[in-house]
Amino acid sequence: MSRNEIQVEVQDSVQDSVQDSVQNSVQDSIQDSLPIHEEEELYRENIIDHYRNPRNKFPLEKYTFSHKENNPLCGDEVCIFLKLDSKHFVSEVSFTGQGCAISQASASLLSEHIKGTTLQKIQQLQKEDIFKLLGISLSPGRVHCAVLSLKALHKGIEKNLK
Repeated sequence: MSRNEIQVEVQDSVQDSVQDSVQNSVQDSIQDSLPIHEEEELYRENIIDHYRNPRNKFPLEKYTFSHKENNPLCGDEVCIFLKLDSKHFVSEVSFTGQGCAISQASASLLSEHIKGTTLQKIQQLQKEDIFKLLGISLSPGRVHCAVLSLKALHKGIEKNLK
């Protein structure tokens, strides 16, 4: 065997060994991670759908109030537009904004959730309600993104209706 043939054979052997090691490492980490439940996978698909096809994402022309909030940590922003009827029920709601899938899907989900509800019920909404709408576990860094629309809604009510 020539010297070049030996070098090629050694390189092939090392490459195979490295590939096997990487593949085993990836498989081990997949097995060690928590399994994704079917329900959580459906919620993830719902979030992606609301991000790609947001509901009520447009500025209302006639509204009772609007309020804009941003997340300085990541640059996400949401502006909520709310129109109330004479009995303080939400007759129309919309939002505008930009940001990650969580912040924009959260705003879309929230806009659907509050349409037709009373101002009093909206004021009682908590971040846990947003987590339920999203239906997935969030890392601490994503919590701010998820509740950005709720923050805009609550601050808008506080500044404009009290």
